[in-house]
Amino acid sequence: MNKDQETDSYSKIWEKPRRFIAHIVDTYGKIWHGFELTGTENLPKGPGIIIYHHAVAPLGYILFVARYFLERERMCYSLMHRFGHWMPGLQMFFYVIGLKFYKQAEIVQIMKKGHLLGISPGGAREAMYSHDYSFMWGKRTGFARAAMEAKVPIIPIFTQNNCETYRTIGKTRLTQWLYDKTRCMYLPIYGGFPVKLRTFIGEPIPYDPNITAVELAERVKTALENLRDKHQKRPGNILRALSERFDKHYKAD
Repeated sequence: MNKDQETDSYSKIWEKPRRFIAHIVDTYGKIWHGFELTGTENLPKGPGIIIYHHAVAPLGYILFVARYFLERERMCYSLMHRFGHWMPGLQMFFYVIGLKFYKQAEIVQIMKKGHLLGISPGGAREAMYSHDYSFMWGKRTGFARAAMEAKVPIIPIFTQNNCETYRTIGKTRLTQWLYDKTRCMYLPIYGGFPVKLRTFIGEPIPYDPNITAVELAERVKTALENLRDKHQKRPGNILRALSERFDKHYKAD
């Protein structure tokens, strides 16, 4: 694999494997979750950063990436946890779908090449320990700094019922302390429930040279919170999310 392939994995060689994977994922989403995607008109034709809440399994985001690729024939790169590279035998699969632990300079480079890239600022900590769709970003502003450096918009997306697909057992101060110290995930996961999933794409937050990265990050967080509050009933409930598979009267607005 040469250096150009490493920095830009969108190669004709991988187009058919990507399409095959996207079809499998999209079919799974349609059958198991009745997946719906709303607000695609808010996606830029050029580069941008997608920001989303990280559930235990970020199925909404994964289904969005697959549907986006099939409908737009554009790849959305994705930032993964650095420990994801420890998974044996999956490096080539991650490469094909553009999933990697990118450094900030690489993120900016992807933007400058005209691509979209998805980031969850809360990451694995949010996936394991957030409560009822809360955001655990801390003081993370790297995504905002990357967007400002590349001069691209940030697009918030939110998936209804995402936290009802899989859940964890054992959220305690001790296990959270262990994660903070080691960055390893200890909690058992259960689920796979066929709940209704709807992903909503919010309005893009444009590049603004007159604000700081901290202000931009806070603006993005507020936009995500607004999407959540508009489309998610809280507290989350698995039975209700299952029943929404049969709700024919739901309106996105």
